[in-house]
Amino acid sequence: MLGKFNIRTDLALEAKESFEEDNVEIRGVRIHETEDEENEIRTTRVVIETENGAKAMGKPVGNYITMEAPHMSVPDEDYHREISRALSGHLKELLGGEEQSVLVVGLGNREVTPDALGPYVVNNVNITRHMIKEYGKASVGGGKVNQISALVPGVMAQTGMETLEIIRGVVEETHPAVIIAVDALAARSTRRLNRTIQITDTGINPGSGVGNHRNGINKEVLGVPVIAIGVPTVVDAATIVNDTMESLVETMDKDENIRNLGGALGTLSKSEKHQMIRELISPHLNTMFVTPKDIDETMKRISYTISEGINLALKLS
Repeated sequence: MLGKFNIRTDLALEAKESFEEDNVEIRGVRIHETEDEENEIRTTRVVIETENGAKAMGKPVGNYITMEAPHMSVPDEDYHREISRALSGHLKELLGGEEQSVLVVGLGNREVTPDALGPYVVNNVNITRHMIKEYGKASVGGGKVNQISALVPGVMAQTGMETLEIIRGVVEETHPAVIIAVDALAARSTRRLNRTIQITDTGINPGSGVGNHRNGINKEVLGVPVIAIGVPTVVDAATIVNDTMESLVETMDKDENIRNLGGALGTLSKSEKHQMIRELISPHLNTMFVTPKDIDETMKRISYTISEGINLALKLS
C-alpha cells in the first residue's frame, strides 16, 4: 500500500521563478544562486528572514536549499561523490560544528520503491550512539564525534501509529540535539524528477504532497531542530500535463504561423496554469502519480549518495 509522499518543498526554485516572472522583490526574503560549472551542480538558496516574508511565501522562517544535479540518475560514481560533498557542506552549515547527538529518521514506506528513499538512506548511515554508550569515544576513533542514531518509523498503514507519535517517543527517550529527516517528495516539475536534492531547516510535513496530510515534524512540535532532506521521486498527472502545455506554448511562440493559437493560455502564470489543469483533468487522473521505469536502480544510487553526504557532514574528526 502506498503510504505517502511528502509535500513539494522546492520552494527555492519556485521563489526564484516567481521573482523572475513577476519581477517583484519580497521584503524579508533573500534568494542566492551559485553554480559549480565543473561538476554541473546548481544551488538555489532562499532565506526567509522575517514573519512578513514567511507570510508572503507561505512557508516558515528558515533556509530552503535546492541542489540541481541534472545527471543524478546516471551511474557515475565520481559525479555522485561530488554531489555528496556538496550536500555535506550545506548540512554542516545548518548543523554547526559542535559535537552533538543526531537522530537520522528515514521516512517512507520501504515496500514501495519510490517512497523508500528514507529507509534506504538509513541503511547506509554510520550509526555510533550504541558504540559510544557502551565503549566510549575510543571505539569510534576518539576525538570529537557525534552520537548518531537512526529510526525508520514506517507508515501508518504498517504500524497503526502516526509517524510523529513514534518519533516523539524516541526523542523523549534518547534526547537528540537535532533530527535529520529524509523523505521522498512529489515533484512540481518533471525536469526535477530524481534530479534535485532539497534541504530545509524548518522540518517536514509527511504526506501532504499527495493529500495525505499528517502532523508536521518540526521544532515547534518536537522541541528539537529538524533538518529535512528530500528528493522528488514521483510526479502527478496535472504536472505532466502542465509541462507538456508549457512546451507546446513555447513551440507556438517560436512559430509566427501558429503563435496566436496559444491564446490566453500564454498569458497565465505557471501557478495559474497548474491550478487550471488540476481543476480540468478528470477526477481519477487527479490521484495518479508516475515514477520513472528505472526507479529501482535510481533509488539505490541516490539514497547512497545522500547517506554519504550525511556521513561526511557528521564526521567531526
